[in-house]
Amino acid sequence: MDLNTFLEHMKQRRPVPVPSEWQDFMTKTSQEARRITTELNASCHSPETICELMSRLTGVPVDPTFRLFPPFYTDFGKNIRFGKNVFVNSGCCFQDQGGITIGDGTLIGHQVVLATLNHALEPQQRATTLPGPIVIGKKVWIGAHATILQNVTIGDNAVIAAGAVVTRDVPANTVVAGVPAKVVKTL
Repeated sequence: MDLNTFLEHMKQRRPVPVPSEWQDFMTKTSQEARRITTELNASCHSPETICELMSRLTGVPVDPTFRLFPPFYTDFGKNIRFGKNVFVNSGCCFQDQGGITIGDGTLIGHQVVLATLNHALEPQQRATTLPGPIVIGKKVWIGAHATILQNVTIGDNAVIAAGAVVTRDVPANTVVAGVPAKVVKTL
């Protein structure tokens, strides 16, 4: 199994049963992600070093305009794509196996959770994970402690209120709040 094969499996939203070679690959890759995030979170780094570490973590170059205030946590790392001028505040947790794309100019508040995996409902299959991407548009603002679940697209310029739980797509130029999040204002 290689990364491209795994990412294609995730892109097609195919289940990851346990045990399976897919699960084994996720586990192996998560060990690498934990090593890199431990290095990232263990001391103070320059913005340039943070970009280098995040490039190692994601496996693709991170734009030098990217900014992150550690600590930062992810259990995979290789399926995150950051645009330009993205800011991620401290304490965020990205579960990225299903794919996370973050558009240019997006601001992500403290302790935001982006979760791209869910579990099967049937008790016999509960360990099986079900991937789905999160796509965040340009110039989105995500408030502190918000949670965004898999299979969600957030439109350009949207605002996710602090503490919101986003379970479905968010239209561009809107503000959403609540649990589950609902449109409360149009910009």
